[in-house]
Amino acid sequence: MAYRRIVVKVGTSTLTDETGALDRVYIASLAMQCAAEHRSGADVVLVSSGAIRAGIEQWEDYARKPSEPLSRATMPFKQAMAAIGQPLLMQAYLAAFVAYDLPVAQVLLTRQDFGERHRFLHARNTLQQLLKMEVIPIINENDTVATEEIRFGDNDTLAAMVASLLDADLLILLSDVEGLYEQDEQGRYTRLVREVQRLDESVWRMARGSGSRVGTGGMITKLQAAQIATTSGVTMVIAHGRHEGIVHQICRGRDFVGTVFHPLPRKLCHRKRWLAYGLPASGTVVVNEGAKQRIIADGKSLLPAGVVSCEGHFSPQEVVEVRDESGTVFARGFTNYSSEELSRIAGCQSTQIERQLGFKRADEVIHRDNLVLVYGAWT
Repeated sequence: MAYRRIVVKVGTSTLTDETGALDRVYIASLAMQCAAEHRSGADVVLVSSGAIRAGIEQWEDYARKPSEPLSRATMPFKQAMAAIGQPLLMQAYLAAFVAYDLPVAQVLLTRQDFGERHRFLHARNTLQQLLKMEVIPIINENDTVATEEIRFGDNDTLAAMVASLLDADLLILLSDVEGLYEQDEQGRYTRLVREVQRLDESVWRMARGSGSRVGTGGMITKLQAAQIATTSGVTMVIAHGRHEGIVHQICRGRDFVGTVFHPLPRKLCHRKRWLAYGLPASGTVVVNEGAKQRIIADGKSLLPAGVVSCEGHFSPQEVVEVRDESGTVFARGFTNYSSEELSRIAGCQSTQIERQLGFKRADEVIHRDNLVLVYGAWT
């Protein structure tokens, strides 16, 4: 099938050679593949890791000595390496794409750019304008300024968020693994899973372990990316990035390539995606089984009668996770009541709210229009 809009993510372990240096021959090959899809009429967005490794390569040449392993490096050191390496990474891409007369644009994002609604919309408008101008956006996390609290942590998640943001048709995660593998009881990989229709518990169990020599993401992060993509109507493929012509093979629907994750029949609207994935939760509301079933099966609002307790400190109109009594988070939403207010009305009928608080902001703790199920609730 022909894809209208494609997001390609390439990880550090795929972009670098055995010494940890940027592999510019590979980058040239990747640019050739992306350019071919662009010529066929598709919008192409590239999400690329590699800035920190490029910075380390440059710094070690300058200092004439090896740097500390990244596993022991401080956050300021990593951010400094990202600052050094990001222009080098873009320089490599610029040189690669100019051969195909394609301009490129650098876009650096953090989780806050998705969490704040106006920044979310600005990011989408900018990316859509670049695509309209037939520019190849090259996106990376803004590692120079991102702290642990606002980081995606890996570009798998970032790529999925970008694919959702842009209503892409296809997300390709180019990795140093062939795809998702089944495992036996000893944890040994046995068979490559060719396609996944839904992310049920059996699929998540396959993702034990991590396994990349220099990257930050493992299979768990790729399944989390699949969760975002498939609920946003995006097909996602995990494949080995070093196979010749891999992007072309995936875009032409070759069924022997990697693992494909099929999108859900009904995708979330943009606002619900933003609520589900873009915003950090300020606390947790624990509900009883009856309330859980009414929310999942009937699409009802959460009423105070269904609330067992709350955790954390939050204010009205902040995002909270909704959890059952066994500890499973199954929904998120904007709360009408603060944590202190909610602790006083938990278990009450809506008609008793004003008596307990002296006022009533709403009948619902979370109205169904401001409530979204997380993926596990559909499986």
